[in-house]
Amino acid sequence: MQLASNQNEQIGGLEGKLGRAQAVTPALMAGMLALAEVRRSAPARRDQADRIRHWIRAEAWADAALALLEFGLPQWKLRCITYEDGEWFCSLGRRWPLPTWLDDLVTVSHPLLPLAILTAFVEACAVTSSSTEAARTVPSIQPSAYEPVCCDNFR
Repeated sequence: MQLASNQNEQIGGLEGKLGRAQAVTPALMAGMLALAEVRRSAPARRDQADRIRHWIRAEAWADAALALLEFGLPQWKLRCITYEDGEWFCSLGRRWPLPTWLDDLVTVSHPLLPLAILTAFVEACAVTSSSTEAARTVPSIQPSAYEPVCCDNFR
């Protein structure tokens, strides 16, 4: 439970930084990478994290942000990136083959492409952590004394 509250605090801090950000900085990207590494349930793949660090050092912000999505949220897929009226719109979804109206979409906009992707990443992390938190609060069902019986008529 402590890990979930720390992660929620980390997400809240990054949301505040992204709201104030006018440009991408190495410190901001390092915070995003730290969040992605914490979110990994399996041991983090060292080569993916090193590739993201390489793009951060090269200041390839859009490439680093896209790799961060793949690394930190493998169950979320990039649905759409569009540029309209001076704003980048970025949509992430969990269920790719479904139509957008059936999917759990996170859609954000920002004048800078990397910040739009990073904001969508943080919002998807918040959605995922809140749904995980809700799943933990559901009481478990105790096994009953009754056995299921097949009642089909196979004549």
